[in-house]
Amino acid sequence: MDSGGHKQVSAMGDRGTSNHSEVTDFILVGFRVRPELHILLFLLFLLVYAMVLLGNVGMVVIITTDPRLNTPMYFFLGNLSFVDLFYSSVIAPKALINFWSESKSISFAGCVTQLFLFALFIVTEGFLLAAMAYDRFIAICNPLLYSVQMSTRLCSQLVAGCYFCGCITAVVLTSMTFTLPFCASRAINHFYCDYRPVQRISCSDLYIHKTVSSFLCSVTILPTIIVIVVSYMYIVSTVLKIRSTEGREKAFSTCSSHLGVVSVLYGSVIFMYVIPDKFPELSKVASICYTLVTPMLNPLIYSLRNKDVKEALRKILGKKIFLLIFLTLI
Repeated sequence: MDSGGHKQVSAMGDRGTSNHSEVTDFILVGFRVRPELHILLFLLFLLVYAMVLLGNVGMVVIITTDPRLNTPMYFFLGNLSFVDLFYSSVIAPKALINFWSESKSISFAGCVTQLFLFALFIVTEGFLLAAMAYDRFIAICNPLLYSVQMSTRLCSQLVAGCYFCGCITAVVLTSMTFTLPFCASRAINHFYCDYRPVQRISCSDLYIHKTVSSFLCSVTILPTIIVIVVSYMYIVSTVLKIRSTEGREKAFSTCSSHLGVVSVLYGSVIFMYVIPDKFPELSKVASICYTLVTPMLNPLIYSLRNKDVKEALRKILGKKIFLLIFLTLI
């Protein structure tokens, strides 16, 4: 975008409003980079988002169509893919449009919706990862009791609880953020409506809002991290007792892959929401990690390395190829 476009965004963003009820839209500033880099960023976002769609839609289709994958682990994986698909779709399409938009605007209602849905799905994902870690703990440490302890009812309750926690957090965070008076600027220094950048443009005292936001982050991040870490400590302890070298290597490979994805997600989330907000541009980079990179990696790490999933995918592709050949011959 040329300098004129930046001036327009700045001018629109600096137009004051006296009360939040008068605000009809916001300006998403996006990335402050040279105009020639906008094309590169657009292509990067487009490529990663396409991989997110392909991987997660593919996982949902495979898990729901193959009866052999009707197990607790794949039930959680299917929900994880669903969550990844939706919360990346809340962010990426608007970000892609804004790379070419002169105004970079988003309506007040659109901003509220974006923050609510993003908070709902990102918090749900954290609790889902904790539930999946617990599932693996039972499967590896208590395999004889696995089918009894991880019943269909318990799995459904765990997933429902994940969505409930996400919904409560989203309601509190969204209502708290958008009841603020916005009388300083409409320019949000981010590429989507997140609560910290939105609160930053308010002209009111944010002490109570920041305290409540920090409390929400603590009660959603810390318990899930504790469950994941403790579960994998027990898993590693059990795996070390396996006499088979091949079995140990396979288990460690799976655990390290899972922990790698969890580390990327939680590392970027902690940098964004727990550490004091002093580096807005670095926060945008961290946001990319959990809005696009993690949803792209999850199908690869959790599922496509799995023998059962690859077999199911091969079976689906084989049917489609056979059908295509049959139709061609007809």
